[in-house]
Amino acid sequence: MLGCSATLFDATRSKLLLTRRTDNGRWCLPGGAFDPGESVSEACVREVFEETGLIVEVVRLLGVYSNPHRMIRYADGNQYHIVSLNFEVALVGGELGLSNETTEVGYFSEAEIATMDIIDPHAERLATIWANEPGITIA
Repeated sequence: MLGCSATLFDATRSKLLLTRRTDNGRWCLPGGAFDPGESVSEACVREVFEETGLIVEVVRLLGVYSNPHRMIRYADGNQYHIVSLNFEVALVGGELGLSNETTEVGYFSEAEIATMDIIDPHAERLATIWANEPGITIA
């Protein structure tokens, strides 16, 4: 299954947008699975809007995450190996809010995020985001 996540910094580039999921109460970058017929940019933009109400544009690819040991099991019993693309995005418009997929949204610093219950695959992405190394992470 192909998925995506979005890295949206605040204006100072010192905080990142995170959402708290309704299904497990844990924090993550906005994102999700691709719909049939979507480009990678379209999926990322749609997922951010659905989860946060914000309109964004994709700036660049930050990483490709395909660890075969990170299997996702859904409540219906289906299990998937997810390959996820993490993009840096820029804010274009919209209004920050909640959705049926989120119970909280906000911008958080690296220190604040270190104390939060982050879903495991996104904790790995956050570490590479804060490292701010040049190039694309392949993991």
